[in-house]
Amino acid sequence: MSNIINIKNKKASHEYFLLEYFSAGIVLTGTEIKSIRMGKASLVDSYCVLYKNELYVKNMHIAEYSLASYNKHEAKRDRKLLLTKREIKKITNKINEKGLTIVPVRLYINEKGLAKLDIAIAKGKKLYDKRESLKMKDIKREIERSSD
Repeated sequence: MSNIINIKNKKASHEYFLLEYFSAGIVLTGTEIKSIRMGKASLVDSYCVLYKNELYVKNMHIAEYSLASYNKHEAKRDRKLLLTKREIKKITNKINEKGLTIVPVRLYINEKGLAKLDIAIAKGKKLYDKRESLKMKDIKREIERSSD
């Protein structure tokens, strides 16, 4: 495979403290996986919800496959995530704590050619936390520039 698909949700690390990561498979249709392989997906404004002991990603945009005929997929449909029962139970217990949510962080194709979604249990940042994060990022960048 010549091109590596690695779609990140840059907004997530700015908006949230990412506490714990999980890697989940996604239930996709044929045209969806083809669009992802072309890099036509976006995690901006997407989030995960628990429903009847199953995890779903909502609002994840996968562009319609241009070469598809009659069986095109809906761009922002809910997609089921594939996790073990133990992982889902662990996530459920964490989410019941106040102020925690599940956010998609990265969408990629693994070495077997399967689409995977990295999700994180996250806690929302306050405005002053966001400012502090930006300040630290700028300081780190300045240090790297001066060392070159």
